[in-house]
Parts: sequence; C-alpha cells; structure tokens
Amino acid sequence: MKDILIIHTGGTISMIENKETGEVNTTNTHPLTDLSFHFKAYGNTEEIIVYSLPSPQITPHHMLNLALKIEELIHSYDGIIVTHGTDTLEETAYFLDLVLKTEKPVIITGAMRSSNEIGSDALYNLISSLRVAVEDEASNKGVLVVMNDEIHTAKNVTKTSTSNVATFQSPQYGPLGIITKESVFFHHTVISRYSHPIKEISNKVFLLKAYAGMDDVLLEGVYQVKPDGLVIEGFGQGNLPIETVAPIRKMIKANIPVILVSRCYEGVVQPTYGYEGGGKDLKEMGVILANSLTGPKARIKLLIALEETNDFRRLNEIFEDEF
Repeated sequence: MKDILIIHTGGTISMIENKETGEVNTTNTHPLTDLSFHFKAYGNTEEIIVYSLPSPQITPHHMLNLALKIEELIHSYDGIIVTHGTDTLEETAYFLDLVLKTEKPVIITGAMRSSNEIGSDALYNLISSLRVAVEDEASNKGVLVVMNDEIHTAKNVTKTSTSNVATFQSPQYGPLGIITKESVFFHHTVISRYSHPIKEISNKVFLLKAYAGMDDVLLEGVYQVKPDGLVIEGFGQGNLPIETVAPIRKMIKANIPVILVSRCYEGVVQPTYGYEGGGKDLKEMGVILANSLTGPKARIKLLIALEETNDFRRLNEIFEDEF
C-alpha cells in the first residue's frame, strides 16, 4: 500500500454544525480523525494540522508556507492530500500548482457541508481524494482538486455555487477525470507543466472588476498606493471603458504591470478591438493579456511571477505560456 500524508488547513471540512443554532464553526479536534479507519482499505495515512483557518483568512503567505511544508515532507510519502476551505481553495490549489516541483500526486479537497450535517460530503470527498492519490495515473498532473466524484486541474477549476455540493467545476474544459464506486478514470491529461519555486511573497497586487460606467476613480486610488501590480477583469474578449485608459497608461509608465483577463468564465482575452479601451488598444499600450485565467488566479500568478522579474517583456512571456 502507498503512504499518503493528509495535511489539514481548516475550512468546513474541519468544522461541525451546532445543532441548536445551525452555526458551523471550528472545533478543537478534527472531526474526520476519528473516522480514519475508513482509509485503511486504500492506503497508509498520516495526518498533520498545519492551519485551522476558515479559507477567507488564508493569504498567499499561508499558501507559500504550505508549499514549503509539502516540499519538506513529500519525499517521505507517495502523495499528499490537503483539506481546505472551499472559498479560496482554487487559489491555494493554483498557487501550489505553480510553485511545487514534484511528480507525485498532490490533491486538494474540501466540503460544502460539515461532517455532522445531513448529506455531508466531508468524509466522502476525503476518501475520494485518497483513492485518486494512490493511483499511478495521478502522477505528473500537477495539483488536482477532487470534489463530488470529479477530478479537476488547479488551473481550470472554480467554485460556481455558494452552497451546492457540486460547486467545483471547470467550465472551459470539464473535469480531468471521474471517480466511480469501483474505479478512478482519467479521460483527459495534462500536456505540459511548469514550476516556479519561490521562497517569499514580497509584492502587493490588486484585483479590480470592470463594470458598466466604470471611470478613473478606483484606478486613480489604486495608483496612489503604488501597487507592484494590478489585475483587471475586463469585458468580453478584454475591453474596458474609455475612462479607465488614462490611469492605466499612467500605471504602465510607472512600471506597474497591468494584467487583463475577462470577467466571462469561458473563452480567452485577445487583442480584437482597436477602439480606445479595446483589447488591441490596451495591448499596444503595454497591458498584458492573460489568456483564459480568472482574475483571482491571474493575481496569484502575478504575485509569483514578480518574485522572478518585473520586466514587462518577461512577464508577457510568462502569461502567454504557463510556468
């Protein structure tokens, strides 16, 4: 049997419901630890608690410390599972996917319902993750997210519903594989992977979302605090209101990289429209287009990239390709 390390970081999967108030909150001991006898059929497991945090409190610094802990320990195991709150799970998964340099399976999972709620998916998702982690075919695919009988890549997965147990989806390409009662099936594969190990997070990157009637006020405010980078979720293929162009130009002249993604959840940004504020106009100005990444993931990528370089040419290359 393979040896798998389970790292707990908090979230609903580590919480319980108060039956009198309906409140879901943290507990002194992990509620799934007493159920670990279920794991014996699939592998030898050990558990450690690195954090006990609701995922809205997880920061890139927590993500980096988690990555360093995985790098420290993974040589002793055949794979690692991380339990995590669902609100920022996709950002932690993508962060780990970019910085970890291992061919061994690293799985992230969570739960939409705590372990003592009716219809809880907590134990089931953890067992499913263990079943994937011990599969030889799960190797060399980067960080995977396992939830609700599906296997997703960290790059493509996103939380789509506030409360549905089927919340994690990959709208652009679909899941990488599925889990049935009997088997684990991978029906897609990962063609190429790039890792970018870092030792610190030292930059400040903001994320803004475009809206009808957006003017220069927010962008001017962001400029005043001198960020190290900015990500904007634009319209459609990558377009912005004309009023936003002047402050964006000012940022680029101040060597603040501006990354443009789409607020649409399918498709890619591309330099199609040449009017002022259109994608072509923005790219010619120096705005960097981020292919099909979401805003939160583009921010994670820029935070990591800035530890390597703030050269616009190199940043363009990084966002055109994958690490």
